[in-house]
Amino acid sequence: MTKRIAAALFTGVAASLISLPAIAQQNSSSASGVQTENLFWIQIEAQPTLGEAEERVRSYAARLDGVNGFRIGGNWYGVILGPYTEDAANIQMRSLKNAGLIPRDSFITFSSKLRQQFWPVGANTLNTDPLEASDAAKIATESSQAPEQGDQIASVAQPDTSPTLTEPEPPQDETRREALGSERLLDRDGRKALQVALQWEGYYTSAIDGAFGAGTRRSMAAWQTDRGYDPTGVLTTRQREELLASFQSVIASLGIRPYEDIQAGISVAIPSAMVEFARYEAPFVHFDTKGDSGVRVVLISQTGDQDTLYGLYDILQSLEIVPVEGPRERKKSSFTIEGTDGKITSYTQAQLVDGTVKGFTLIWPVGDEKRRNKVLQDMKSSFASLGPQALPDNAGLDAATQSLDLLSGLEIRTPEMSRSGFYVDAKGTILTTAEAVRGCGRVTVNEDYVADVAALDETRGLALLTPQNPLAPLAYAAFLTVDPRLKSDVAVAGYSYEGRLSAPSLTYGSLSELTGLNGETELNRLTLAALPGDAGGPVLDAGGAVMGMLLPSQSFANRTLPEGVSFALDAASVTSFLAENGVTPDATDAGASLDPADLNAQAVGMTVLVSCWK
Repeated sequence: MTKRIAAALFTGVAASLISLPAIAQQNSSSASGVQTENLFWIQIEAQPTLGEAEERVRSYAARLDGVNGFRIGGNWYGVILGPYTEDAANIQMRSLKNAGLIPRDSFITFSSKLRQQFWPVGANTLNTDPLEASDAAKIATESSQAPEQGDQIASVAQPDTSPTLTEPEPPQDETRREALGSERLLDRDGRKALQVALQWEGYYTSAIDGAFGAGTRRSMAAWQTDRGYDPTGVLTTRQREELLASFQSVIASLGIRPYEDIQAGISVAIPSAMVEFARYEAPFVHFDTKGDSGVRVVLISQTGDQDTLYGLYDILQSLEIVPVEGPRERKKSSFTIEGTDGKITSYTQAQLVDGTVKGFTLIWPVGDEKRRNKVLQDMKSSFASLGPQALPDNAGLDAATQSLDLLSGLEIRTPEMSRSGFYVDAKGTILTTAEAVRGCGRVTVNEDYVADVAALDETRGLALLTPQNPLAPLAYAAFLTVDPRLKSDVAVAGYSYEGRLSAPSLTYGSLSELTGLNGETELNRLTLAALPGDAGGPVLDAGGAVMGMLLPSQSFANRTLPEGVSFALDAASVTSFLAENGVTPDATDAGASLDPADLNAQAVGMTVLVSCWK
């Protein structure tokens, strides 16, 4: 009869675990300190694993009343007595210590230190009334008297003269036949709950169907083996409690619960213990990380059609929350984007539904894949549109921070640095400064085309790039074959502001010297107010011939140069580098001056933005 009652109780617990959001919400509120502030507890032990803690809790419960098991932080599980008022806790702790029934280092603790309760299974002792001091004193007084014959369990401290109690043998677990009998009392939801927990632990990989076939039995036996149990393939009532309690504690740490946003027209389960609502910034609903979880959720909601969907697909891939590396799939009415960069793992899905584009992005720190996969699975399965309602285009914009580096509150991915470069042949080969590609994980041209570093010369400060997809330049360099005239007008084409402007600009100056300050014959000194983004750009004479490449600004120890001093590597050095690496550049003699508009068009056609990404 006892085993049938226990099995029936277990059935209710197992069935309730299927409703994961409800469980997570219940445990989250239990752990959040909503309980009465007057509760005091006695912590008598802490164990590093749930299994060890359950064993110790059962041992103490055979000798003492009011024994509970709580998770107490980190990976520790506590054996806790209570609850009491403050005076009652002190009386009880002193009596139990004097009787030798609890360790001498036991101490008073508080409800705020206790998290999920794992024993007794299904109990919520945090909401029970505390034992008063008068009751504790009465129990202590009664317990000082000799116990009546037949007493087997001590609920309070005994006098010092009483014999020392020896710890009883752990209760015998069910036999395989008894375990099968109690298992038959489980309903379908209870069986599915066990499969879900086994799947979470990594033992079960088949369908969650509530049918205990060969696959389920093998997973149960593997779980039993790893925990030192006899691998019968049938979990006993106690083992089922252990498995489910362990799974429940993890689910409670995520706080998965349903969330409905009428304004966005979205219903979805969110990890409420990891994120909290922050703000609206159309077309996004932002949930920022809670505590130090590092998790973020972004809901997507806007009115639109396929063009809106495809535009969003492109825009999202420019954001920091969507790493570059990972699979992408765009279909007629939906898309998914996955990515990881060593710091975060991101998943985005969106679809056309009810005349709107709706979806979500889950951002999770790397190294916690099991919990991430659980949350992602629940978000995918629960996500639904509530109808044609979507965020208005101006939602949250009045309070939004406007920045070129932000898109509706999300940070746009930006390169570590951007410099200039220019085409040196009709194939689209690009010359730039070595500084532009040094230490880069990825190099792009005009932010849209990935390029490989074909050659690098740190001594000259040059780098040669070949785009992974062939490019057809509007113009490319023709290098000057004669020495330029001293004091002649020159212009540098470059992305002075590192890509903030959509096209290169021309900076005008003059050729001041045909050598460097220390007589370097390969350098030309220019009087020209260049900016860091101009480095790598072509230096042009008045006829559009390339005289060389602008170098990054030079720094000297204990010396500051006057403003407007720049240096260029001359054409002979540049063409020598190109020839060494299989590029035959075009050459030209000095020609007639070009009209400024024509010079600008030629410079813009050959100059590119080179960006370095980590």
